[in-house]
Formats: sequence, structure tokens, C-alpha cells
Amino acid sequence: MALDRQRIVEEAVALLDAEGLEHVTLRKLAARLGVQAPTLYWHIPNKAALITAIAEEILTPLPARAAAAEERWQDWLIGFAAGLRRAMLAHPDGARIISIAQLSRNMASLSELAMSTLVTKGFPLHQARITVLTVERMTIGFVLEEQGPRPDEEAAKSFDLTPYPTMIAGITEYFRPGRTVDDLFLECLTLVVEGPPNRS
Repeated sequence: MALDRQRIVEEAVALLDAEGLEHVTLRKLAARLGVQAPTLYWHIPNKAALITAIAEEILTPLPARAAAAEERWQDWLIGFAAGLRRAMLAHPDGARIISIAQLSRNMASLSELAMSTLVTKGFPLHQARITVLTVERMTIGFVLEEQGPRPDEEAAKSFDLTPYPTMIAGITEYFRPGRTVDDLFLECLTLVVEGPPNRS
């Protein structure tokens, strides 16, 4: 099979899925493709370009759907962010890839779609930009934590939580049977998009 950019990127994503971001190198990628590393430079000049190419591939499956005329902007934006989260979770270190990618056309396209959707719904341009940026960064940050390394068992055992009773009670209450991290993401996202409930 001829070596072209698409094949290189697909193999890079496969390498990411198999070994994680720390092991995604041009040298290791070349070995998987059965070529010398300099051969890749015709298509991918450096590690930064490789990361961005992987980011583009991760974001490619996302549907580009504008909001329907009768659809609430809040519901559309929550669905938009949930789709972004799913795309990142589909790959180990997916959020790290998206967060460090440089000049991603697909990410720019998604931001354009979200901003133009809000502007169409009556948002001033500045407010549309701030709202989309907040939701995107909240989503990427949430997934970064989801995909981050867990503390080792011994460290967890020695970490004393007794000085933080309210936090312990909140965590225990929240994660009652049937509640998942998906529910937590949706509630956090809804709070960002809809605002806090009126407590006055």
C-alpha cells in the first residue's frame, strides 16, 4: 500500500490507541509503517504537525449540525459539548491531543459552527465567543481529568480526607447507585450553560 498522509495519520491514531500519547513518536510511527523516519517528513514535518494531524482525525467524526429554528440554544450547545467529549474519550489522551494541537482546522470549524449558531439565536458576537470558549474549555478540562492518571493505591490509602467532611458527604451523596461520571459531566455542563438555580 502506498504511503500517503492519510495512511500515516491513521497509523498514528492506531499507535495512540495502543500505547498512549507518550509513545507517539515519529520514530515509532515509522517503524510501524516499515519505513525510515525521514520518509515521514515529506508528509509530517515534525511532532507538532503529527499531534495536530491526530487531533484533526479525532475530531473528524463530529457532526456539523446547526441548531434547528425551534431548538433552544442551550440544548444545542449541551449536545455540541457532549459530542466533543465523546470524540476525545474515544482515544487515550484524546483531550491532551486536542489541548496541545496547533492550528486545528476541525476545531476552528467546530468553534465557527457554535459561534455562528449562537449569533443566529440572537447573541452579540462577543458573548457568543465567550460562551463557546467557556463551554469548549470546560469540556476539554473535564476530559483531561477523566483521562489523567489515577493516584496509586498506596498514596490513596494514606491520603486523609477526614478534615474535609462536607466534600466527602457531597461525593458520597452524588455518586449514589446508578450515578456515573456521564451524569456529573452533564450536570456541570448544564450549570455552565443554563446558570445556577435561583436561590433567592
